[in-house]
Amino acid sequence: MISAQEALVRLREGNARYVAGEPIGGALASAARRSQLTDGQAPSAIVLGCSDSRVPAEIIFDQGLGDLFVIRVAGNIVAPSQVGSVEFAAERYGTRLVVVLGHSQCGAVLATLDELQRPTTSQSPNLRSIVDRIRPAVVPLLTTGLRADPDALVHQAVRANVLAAASHLRHGSALLEKMIQEDGLVVVGAEYSLETGVVDFFDGVPQVG
Repeated sequence: MISAQEALVRLREGNARYVAGEPIGGALASAARRSQLTDGQAPSAIVLGCSDSRVPAEIIFDQGLGDLFVIRVAGNIVAPSQVGSVEFAAERYGTRLVVVLGHSQCGAVLATLDELQRPTTSQSPNLRSIVDRIRPAVVPLLTTGLRADPDALVHQAVRANVLAAASHLRHGSALLEKMIQEDGLVVVGAEYSLETGVVDFFDGVPQVG
């Protein structure tokens, strides 16, 4: 088992390689690597990210087979199944870092903002369930000056959604809360830039030293 701090260093280093165009992840997906993992896994981090096809966690963090336990859902929302998945990996595999990973221009966040500003009656119940998970985080932003600046509004809405999801994981599960207090589990929030490829860890990052 590696610590949350060490896992975070690995992700940052991997993202730096990805941004620089010098990934090594291909070597970590070889037949030999696959064979090593047939009897078990020990992922260094749990990533709750968006389903967006442009944000595959293993690639943007330059990781290989068995390195990440990835949960993907539109809008990186936190519903009971996502909480349960995080609990499962943290408890079963001893993974100590959880990353809630949002990204710029998130379609689910954009859809939520559109719905809040131009409500419809034709949205499917399933899509509405995603919007309803994001809604509480972004509603307060529409009462600020951000309403007049669409780009800034979307940027802050993406981050507000990440903050809400990370907070939910920290405080919405008795098991995870206990592991945070007693076992070194750390939940951080991050945003991936579609434009630059850089991942900015901006919430809950543990202090070193």
